[in-house]
Amino acid sequence: MLDAIAPIIIAHRGASGYRPEHTLAAYELAIDMGADYIEPDLVCTRDGILIARHENEISTTTDVAHHPEFINRRTTKIIDGKSITGWFTEDFTLAELKTLKARECLPDLRTQNTVFDDLFEIPTLQEIITFVRQKNKKLGRIIGVYPETKHPSYFASIGLSIEENLVTVLQKINLAKYLFNHLKSQISKN
Repeated sequence: MLDAIAPIIIAHRGASGYRPEHTLAAYELAIDMGADYIEPDLVCTRDGILIARHENEISTTTDVAHHPEFINRRTTKIIDGKSITGWFTEDFTLAELKTLKARECLPDLRTQNTVFDDLFEIPTLQEIITFVRQKNKKLGRIIGVYPETKHPSYFASIGLSIEENLVTVLQKINLAKYLFNHLKSQISKN
């Protein structure tokens, strides 16, 4: 028997049916549509920054192929036992990745999303958390961030620990203090 508790809505990759996935625009639309949590998939840059991408191979999710300055970075790697050819986040610094724009990864399936190609940056985890905090304040409710690390054993094998970088970000934002202050402000409103 079902009780009266509403389901929790987790927007994996944001509102990816409406915007290119893993962009602030996709996360914002998901929140505006009622998501309780957004779930960014996380991979690492060469300089150890966590960014939101479903995979570390970015040829279908960005405009990297249209950047002649990066043509020599196209390579083949073994990721979790699978041979993949393309461009990989761990071969770029954050500054370099910020020159790229997000694209719809399934253009044949989600043709309506292609109108948003090349409009949005690739966000970092820190940018996502900052954005969600702003939305929380504006909406007066808590939207959670439910991070999913991608290929952690692969990244560890090349000296980029996703887990350590995630802990660093969480310590930097002082998550416990933020939640305490948010709950305290909610109690004082009542």
